[in-house]
Amino acid sequence: MLKALLKTMRPKQWAKNVFLLAAIVFDRKLTNTDAMLHTLIGVIVFSLVASVVYIINDIADVEADRQHPIKRERPIAAGKLPISIAWVSAILLALIAFPIAIWLSPNFALITLLYLALNLIYSKWLKHEVLFDIILLASLYVIRVAAGVALINVVRFSPWIYIFTTFLALLMGTGKRRAELSEIADGPNAQRRVLDGYTLGFLDQLITLASGMTIITYSMYTFSAPNVPENHAMMLTIPFIIYSIFRYQYLLQVKGIGSAPEELVLSDRPLQIAIALWGLAVLVVFYLS
Repeated sequence: MLKALLKTMRPKQWAKNVFLLAAIVFDRKLTNTDAMLHTLIGVIVFSLVASVVYIINDIADVEADRQHPIKRERPIAAGKLPISIAWVSAILLALIAFPIAIWLSPNFALITLLYLALNLIYSKWLKHEVLFDIILLASLYVIRVAAGVALINVVRFSPWIYIFTTFLALLMGTGKRRAELSEIADGPNAQRRVLDGYTLGFLDQLITLASGMTIITYSMYTFSAPNVPENHAMMLTIPFIIYSIFRYQYLLQVKGIGSAPEELVLSDRPLQIAIALWGLAVLVVFYLS
């Protein structure tokens, strides 16, 4: 049962909470021990709250999941995790997470509560609404960045990071919908209702728009943010962003994969290398140049 609970908590999804690190990296506080500790604890808190959402979603969707060819293997739908135990687990996780969040920062606790509320609103209503589903999913990434900012004493964090994160999240959300649409199996139960409002052509246009804006907004950050080196060395990191976005589009449109962007990042080696090199370049520019 413990294994079933852990599976329901979706630990692979916790990788999304890396966005909380944006503040400490781009405000150049990686060497600040207190800031790093607060941020890492904040990542754990956000991961626990995310698991609360996944558990509640699986409880709410249990009957629909049992009719789905893949989701019926989820522990709650398969009967491996009793609903009563799932509810108790969700409540306990919330009772653990929110007191820690308040201890870290009242503002962080409020942002965490907003994150939980928006997730529940998305799951209950907006995941079935065309465009609103993608926009709300994107907002959750921006909220993660804001949560990271609330955890530390930010001095010169550029608003360009918020804009860049917005378009990057829109790209991933649109790509997720495209991958889902292209992977629809035979039978009505394999298709999410919201996918009826999308076409591959329409999603490809949105992906092109979001990709271009992601590159542009990141490029604007590299030479206009208040805390980047005056010699514009940060612009040297742009090629890694361009390759990563192109690689993501290649996997989506040529290979036909990408319904779970976080799993894609954890499985595609060229994408991993590009992201790692980008991160290394950012550290060199910020902390060694």
